[in-house]
Amino acid sequence: QVQLVESGGGSVQAGGSLRLSCAASGRTFSSYSLAWFRQASGKEREFVGGINWGVGSTDYADSVKGRFTISRDNARNTVSLQMLSLKPEDTAVYYCAAGPYPIIRRGSQYYTYWGQGTQVTVSS
Repeated sequence: QVQLVESGGGSVQAGGSLRLSCAASGRTFSSYSLAWFRQASGKEREFVGGINWGVGSTDYADSVKGRFTISRDNARNTVSLQMLSLKPEDTAVYYCAAGPYPIIRRGSQYYTYWGQGTQVTVSS
């Protein structure tokens, strides 16, 4: 049974930083991509960034490029999202997702497994 469990959300002031983690279990993810999505209140879920678990290549949405970094820890089966220089518009529920493709895809429909989400709130 595949499980993705996010942690690390919270509240921070603008300019601050947070680190989210996604603990993955239940299968081997070497041929998968793991991505972070976010959904702000009243808005559609959007792609934040992703990583190819096997190769470690990454892709980021323009809105977070240069501020957010995704990394993986193979030994712990964990993917992290380091968020710096946070802005109020980064406020959302952040989700970890896994999809059976080595190529990172930006559409949520390509991801089979989802975590429960973790809230990130950035105040001005």
